[in-house]
Amino acid sequence: MAERVRVMRMSVEQPLWRALTGYRVLTMLYAIGLFVAAYEKFDRPWVAIAFYVVLAGWTIGTLPKVANAASCTKRFLVIDLTIAIVGILLTPVADAHQRIVHDGPTLPSIWTAGAVLAFAIKGGWRWAAFASALVGAANIAQRGRPTQDTLHNVLLVCIASIAIGYVVEVARASERTLARALEIEAATRERERLARDIHDSVLQVLAMVQRRGSALGGEAAELGRMAGEQEVALRTLVAGGLVRTSHESEDASLGAVVRAVEEPDDDVEDGDSCDLRCLLFPYAGAKVTVSEPGAPVALEPKAARELAAAVGAALDNVHRHAGPDAGAWILVEDEPDAVIVTVRDDGPGIPEGRLAEAEGEGRLGVALSIRGRLRDIGGTAELISVPGQGTEVELRVPRGKAGKER
Repeated sequence: MAERVRVMRMSVEQPLWRALTGYRVLTMLYAIGLFVAAYEKFDRPWVAIAFYVVLAGWTIGTLPKVANAASCTKRFLVIDLTIAIVGILLTPVADAHQRIVHDGPTLPSIWTAGAVLAFAIKGGWRWAAFASALVGAANIAQRGRPTQDTLHNVLLVCIASIAIGYVVEVARASERTLARALEIEAATRERERLARDIHDSVLQVLAMVQRRGSALGGEAAELGRMAGEQEVALRTLVAGGLVRTSHESEDASLGAVVRAVEEPDDDVEDGDSCDLRCLLFPYAGAKVTVSEPGAPVALEPKAARELAAAVGAALDNVHRHAGPDAGAWILVEDEPDAVIVTVRDDGPGIPEGRLAEAEGEGRLGVALSIRGRLRDIGGTAELISVPGQGTEVELRVPRGKAGKER
């Protein structure tokens, strides 16, 4: 089980649910009060009484349903709106015709707006527009014709619910953005803490071993060289981030929950996102520098693995053909429509026509290990080499095709 450390919880939505709970109770009492005050004017009061019994039982019994977004299910919303519409259509059956003609209140009265607002808070302005349109049609149907007061009330409910739904959508997007910013800040602080601890212990020891080994010579020099490579790799890992983060929330109505999460890389299942940086950091060393955006580079697991393997194949070519002293740089670019990884070295470059000659001899390292891997995940690989100026391999994976085999 991954260990989660909560940093902050934000929610603009939750107060709206609490307000809706109170609104439903108060408007239920208001509708019943209107009926009691005008009881003698009803032609069939027993129809109204039956409806109000159902309305009161439903309102009180479903208060937990409007406590948060998780409890407010689609089934509940449909039943709730149905009760409101049935109450509107029952008004001509229970009330006197004269009162209806003079724009008397419907049986549910303003309780109906609560059903529409629940749609708005749960699903946004589109759901609100759908619910308010049904309520408006029911009001016009029970009146028999669209009167000025009816249209006024319908438009008021429609505009208010759509506005609230839009505000909820904007608030949710803002919460996610703020959560992401706080999450990156928390991960940065954790990296700084780890860097301090590691610098005071491991890095200093590795640096001392490197200096002493170089001074002693012989086998100690080789040991010092290896210590130097490990020091560079460890510094790269610390600088890049050792903590994977997440801001998932068990209940969407509770807002964004910012956490620092430690999760194993090997258990990523297909369908989940994978941070490409975690697969590229192991390539870092004394001769290989990894530069990344500083934030997770999310790709589908298959695409991330194939892209990392193609980078490994490119580095193998650097070590094999440019020599052990050649330096290499890995640049990761996270663009909206694609992820681009560039592998560049400072070797002698590839003579013109050498790649075609190698393919003719049956050596298909570039064709299969690099271009073939990228082609399988819908990406492309471009190799640019100038004799005497090194080689550059650009690997591009479009986000819309990442992970899809052709």
